[in-house]
Amino acid sequence: MTPELTEPREDLEQPSRQPLTGRTCLVTGGSRGIGRGIARELGRYGATVAVNYRSSETAAHEVADEITEADTEGTAHPVQADVTNRTEIEAMREAVHDSFGPIDVLVNNAGITCDGTFQNMTPEDWHRVIDVSLHGTFNCTQAFYDDLETVDHGRVITISSVIGKQGNVGQTNYAAAKSGLFGFTRSLALELADSGTTANCIAPGFTCTEMVDAIPDKIQDELRAEIPLERFAEVSEVAGLVRYLASAKSGYITGEVIDMNGGIDL
Repeated sequence: MTPELTEPREDLEQPSRQPLTGRTCLVTGGSRGIGRGIARELGRYGATVAVNYRSSETAAHEVADEITEADTEGTAHPVQADVTNRTEIEAMREAVHDSFGPIDVLVNNAGITCDGTFQNMTPEDWHRVIDVSLHGTFNCTQAFYDDLETVDHGRVITISSVIGKQGNVGQTNYAAAKSGLFGFTRSLALELADSGTTANCIAPGFTCTEMVDAIPDKIQDELRAEIPLERFAEVSEVAGLVRYLASAKSGYITGEVIDMNGGIDL
């Protein structure tokens, strides 16, 4: 006979508030694509979100307004900075601190592509991609490091790519930048461990964004054929994983590179 459950188990109790209420999150490149989805997801679950943008001011304001006006506890504010520019990042840090105080979660999402075969790749295209994806992650993490080291349940979540693991024709710059984020994350996790702050990396496969939509249909079909699940990721799926990693529930996961590629490595 099964004993009667006299007291509710902790994991069955109804939460009294959204799981990210009281958490301040900064999402770089948060005005569109995966970053936009991440910002919206964090706000939907109660977070205060600083939506970073470089030049897409209108789009960033739209994301922030959507979060603030939704029927949740989340709120948001757009913050401008080119992640390759230390002066702008310092100004962004001051703006975030003035509005929200220290951050609890940093999502390093900003990245670009400047594709071309290695033989034809210009030094400018090489450095631009490395500067945004790799140096930008260094810049933003260092700028907010004191926050992340001292807050309760601090989180650094960095968005990489399956291309960082597999490589891709015409993307030596992108692959180099994205694979560099793996080592960055693992080393940072070790340095932050004593503080209880975690650092993890997500490596999505092809995801339904404007960037992928621009790929010719025939090539999209060829790419899907190589994926066991036979589809691209949805932005909401990547954002959902970020939301979990941003929560207190993920506190024993650190230094991990988490693949989201539909089984392409199987």
